Amino acid sequence: MSRDPEEVNKLTENTYKNVMEQFNPGLRNLINLGKNYEKAVNVMVVAGRAYYDSLAKIGDISADSPVSKELGQVLVEISRTHKKLNDSLEESFKKFHKEIISELEKKTDLDVKYMTATLKRYQTEHRSKLDSLEKSQAELKKIRRKSQGARNVTKYEHKEMEYLETVTSRQSDIQRFIAEGCREALLEEKRRFCFLVDKHCSFTQHMHFYHVQCADFLKTKLPGWEEICSDATKVPEKVRMMIDEIRTPGSTPVSGTPQPSPMVKRNTLIGNDFYPHQENASKVPPAPTGKAYTSPLVDMFNNPAAAPKAPSEKLNHSAENSDDASLSRSTSVATGLNIIKRQKVKTIFPHTAGNNKTLLSFAQGDIITLLVAEEKDGWLYGEHDTTRLKGWFPSSYTRPLDESAEEKAFAPVPR
Repeated sequence: MSRDPEEVNKLTENTYKNVMEQFNPGLRNLINLGKNYEKAVNVMVVAGRAYYDSLAKIGDISADSPVSKELGQVLVEISRTHKKLNDSLEESFKKFHKEIISELEKKTDLDVKYMTATLKRYQTEHRSKLDSLEKSQAELKKIRRKSQGARNVTKYEHKEMEYLETVTSRQSDIQRFIAEGCREALLEEKRRFCFLVDKHCSFTQHMHFYHVQCADFLKTKLPGWEEICSDATKVPEKVRMMIDEIRTPGSTPVSGTPQPSPMVKRNTLIGNDFYPHQENASKVPPAPTGKAYTSPLVDMFNNPAAAPKAPSEKLNHSAENSDDASLSRSTSVATGLNIIKRQKVKTIFPHTAGNNKTLLSFAQGDIITLLVAEEKDGWLYGEHDTTRLKGWFPSSYTRPLDESAEEKAFAPVPR
């Protein structure tokens, strides 16, 4: 499809103007954004370095732990690895600045002057050739008018042929000039886009190498890290043996201090702690109306597969076995041995009584002695071992206290 030379000339001029008025200003904006990009990456690298330094310090905390030392070493290694990757990223962006930002700054300033001069030269030469063509065309018309009424037609025909050849030659010349000018303008535009694409391809290739290197580097380390933290319940063999020795019956006693004689204050023990079911009912205030509120987090401390029995269940179990052991208990009480004490519970959540004087306030980890064994709508009645205050409290806020386990927890490790 042939185009009019003037249409092609407009395409040429518009191509130069697009480069000057859109492409080059776009490059200037790109340079500014690229510098902001560099700053953001540098800030990220610095922040990442501080973050992973802090991670390594947390890992160092476990240096003396018998169970977490290896995990702490993993944290230190993770920190060291990511800091190394961040350093590589920082080096990559030095290439970004050198090959893209710096080059664009130099090219843009020079290109504005070059494209302005090139367009001006094209327009000047095109105007000159067009003026010459128009002048020859005017001369040709003038000769043709003279030849129409002249006697010597042959003379004017010869001049007309000369001007016609000149016009034809100049038309061909200006068409070639417009075609070459259009081709050159389009190539100038393409060279600039190629330059921009080439620079970013080079940087992309560099980033590809960086990411592949990171992937290979992490691929060799990640499985080992995941293996170490795969089971949070697993303990080292030495620690397991130490715990097993503590649990073994007949191990070293908790304390070398002799236990008091069971006859000491026997009457007090019997009077205060023996047979909790025989509590004077007149001294116990009525249980709060309504079912006790249940802590939403109580199940978090219980193993669904082996949930501990509620205090009332343990007490009921004790009550059921009390008849079977009545004879031996009678004998034991008489001698001060095998005194049955009240059931104790340990609080796992804090509880506030507020304005209700019949309720008992406590903090997490307190010990409470049950004065009423039976649970009533989720409420238990007991005495705080520290404050000696009495009151009702939700049973879901406590768990049975295993006094034998408490004693073993403080037993010295056998040597």
